[in-house]
Amino acid sequence: MAVLSIQSHVVYGHAGNSAAVFPMQRLGREVWALNTVEFSNHTGFGGFRGRVLGAELVTELVRGLEERGVLRGCEAVLSGYLGDAAVGRAVIDAVRRVRGFSPKALYCCDPVMGDTGKGFYVKPDIPAMFRNEVTALADIVTPNQFELEALTGIKADTADEARRAVNALHALGPGIVLVTSYRGAADAPGEKTAAPGGAGEGGKISMLVSDKKDIYQISTPELPLGTGLAGSGDLTAAIFLSRYLETGDIKKTLELCAASVYGILEASFLAAGRAGNSEGAAGSAEAAPCPELLIVRAQDELCSPSHTFEALRLRS
Repeated sequence: MAVLSIQSHVVYGHAGNSAAVFPMQRLGREVWALNTVEFSNHTGFGGFRGRVLGAELVTELVRGLEERGVLRGCEAVLSGYLGDAAVGRAVIDAVRRVRGFSPKALYCCDPVMGDTGKGFYVKPDIPAMFRNEVTALADIVTPNQFELEALTGIKADTADEARRAVNALHALGPGIVLVTSYRGAADAPGEKTAAPGGAGEGGKISMLVSDKKDIYQISTPELPLGTGLAGSGDLTAAIFLSRYLETGDIKKTLELCAASVYGILEASFLAAGRAGNSEGAAGSAEAAPCPELLIVRAQDELCSPSHTFEALRLRS
């Protein structure tokens, strides 16, 4: 069985499919990568080359898979950055075609739209498409806190607000909601984390997951990564989907996902710090930037994470 991953792709670094495909493969999944965008590097560098490949190509490639008779072997579809509304409709068509041959196939939608401090960075029609069309098909949706609020129109700064927003997103269709980065006050009672030593012990960042019956929170140390690392949301959605296909248990999946994501972020941060210290010895007073996830270098974190974190059920 395979996962059809429909996302952007970069030649250098890790974002979109180049952040999602290898982790799923390392976890033992067959992955069919369908790229919607081909860029030299992610846009956070300020400059890039390449092009949007377009909706027609998405539809043509899925049709080719259908003609090969392989869609019955697809157990899940994963989508991320859409680019434009036409690509979104091509993704909707792809999900429907897959389910025509594999009715139990899951659809995991990462509704990439923006982030706290950055605002929206997609075309104006994309949020409405996610809200009104795409999420209705999804079994799993993986917004960050900004995207959760954008999809539901509900601020999620407190535990009650977060629960209301998650329930409102469930009402749009998805059975499972994973909030991939949460900085509100939805702390679980008696919350504890197995926080490792090192940078980032002062603050915490959380993920929330709900299956309509229960909602769990897990917290890890928040590493000082500035505006964050491009591709971390793509990585998170891919690991969560792969682990959920394996376990069918949202709590266990959340714990495995958080441990792997934290391990890769920590390895990336520490490597950047070592690079910065080396440059500092040569006269630079500032640490080197940390622009890329070191997914390949830290691949052991995918299967055997260095740290463990406990997911705790929030009170009703």
